[in-house]
Amino acid sequence: MNNENSENRGLQRTIDWKQGLAIALGVPVLILPSIGYFASYVWAFAILIWALSVFQGFMQNFAYGELATMFPKASGLPGYAQSVFGAKRGSKQYDKGKLLGGFSAWSYWFAWNPVLAIFSILIGSYLKGLVPAFAGVPDLILYLASGATVFSFLILVNYRGLSGGATLGYILAVLSLAPLIIISIAPFATGQLEISNITGAWLPTDWSWDVQHILILLGLFAMAQWSACAWETAAIYGPEYKDPKSDVPKALFICGSICLVTFILVQAACTGALGIEGILAEPISPMLPLAQMTLGPIGGALTILMLVAAMILIIQTAFLGASRAMYSMAEEGNLPGFFGKMNPHGTPVNAMLVIALLNMGFIFLETPAAILAASAIGYVCANGISLLAYVKAKTDPKFSNLERPFKAPGGWKYVALFFGLFNLPLCLIGIIYLNSLEVGWTSTIVGFVVLALYIPLWIYSQKETRVVL
Repeated sequence: MNNENSENRGLQRTIDWKQGLAIALGVPVLILPSIGYFASYVWAFAILIWALSVFQGFMQNFAYGELATMFPKASGLPGYAQSVFGAKRGSKQYDKGKLLGGFSAWSYWFAWNPVLAIFSILIGSYLKGLVPAFAGVPDLILYLASGATVFSFLILVNYRGLSGGATLGYILAVLSLAPLIIISIAPFATGQLEISNITGAWLPTDWSWDVQHILILLGLFAMAQWSACAWETAAIYGPEYKDPKSDVPKALFICGSICLVTFILVQAACTGALGIEGILAEPISPMLPLAQMTLGPIGGALTILMLVAAMILIIQTAFLGASRAMYSMAEEGNLPGFFGKMNPHGTPVNAMLVIALLNMGFIFLETPAAILAASAIGYVCANGISLLAYVKAKTDPKFSNLERPFKAPGGWKYVALFFGLFNLPLCLIGIIYLNSLEVGWTSTIVGFVVLALYIPLWIYSQKETRVVL
């Protein structure tokens, strides 16, 4: 690739850990589509799944934090795997290591990319319930209008770089996370939470620890990871932190602590106050009856407004993460150079526009559950490969001289290896099985087709890179 072009359009170091944290604070909102889904399969045991999944996030992010300081110019998970598995000097054009690193980045991109469509559909759905004038509008039209409005707004906000997005993150974090926590704490304060709703309904009465139920559990862990481990997104802005050596670990672990509290609190509050039957009576939006119970008549409207603000925040997080994943792949020569072009403010606008258009297409599916299930396949692959990249970075002599200002505890390569294999193949098998039970084979086929599209794009990028060189 042309070095001069790379320097001119490089990502700018304009944010600190507080701004990175603000952008990543949309992650706790990812629990909202899954509260009822998890309760339908494992009842109150879902609380433990969320706790274990956030713990898994800490175990994985120790590795990612070290990778961030080893490769300060790499852009999060997409950049780490590409840096470790990148082509060796003098290797042939179609290098398998480079293909693997790029595929990990593509999987990560696919994990975050559909968040835009999922939450645009949910925003349209909630607004339809809130505004009587929308009652007669066809669902698809409302979903498309919601997506087009939000995507256009976020492109304009982030056009001048990450600092604008972080400012929006500060505002929306207050608008979304504070009400989310208040509504969850209220049942504890008012005495409307019944512990027996949790202890007396720990697992379904027909639950057994056979192969089928273990596969369901692995699938749920894959779905939970998509939500509860996603705060590693704070590391993706490594090249844009003013001091990545200290900013990356701070942003990661403070965000993780917030996720640990919120994921457990939200599921426990819904289960304890509503009971399993109450959650299943409103499986898509159980926070709505919880708010009505704790805040009175105005609770419903306040909750919907809070959820809309929260969904815009998570769309913002996904939009920035996905666009920088595409930029990283283009810079590494794993995607055509078109996706790596920056505007004068260091924003990958081409990637953002392409992602917005793709998600407008996803909205035509009108089924958030199927979209989420497909994208979870990409997230499992991205984490599995990235953790194996960490193992290679710790054992390969060619990386031994790299500076590591932040180091994971001793022997962490074995922890990373364990969770890498937990992702691939165990969680991958589980999510495929769970998808077959829930939405047939459609989402699995969509997931693997999107992942497979990377191959022709990668082959084209290798030819393009050879021409530039």
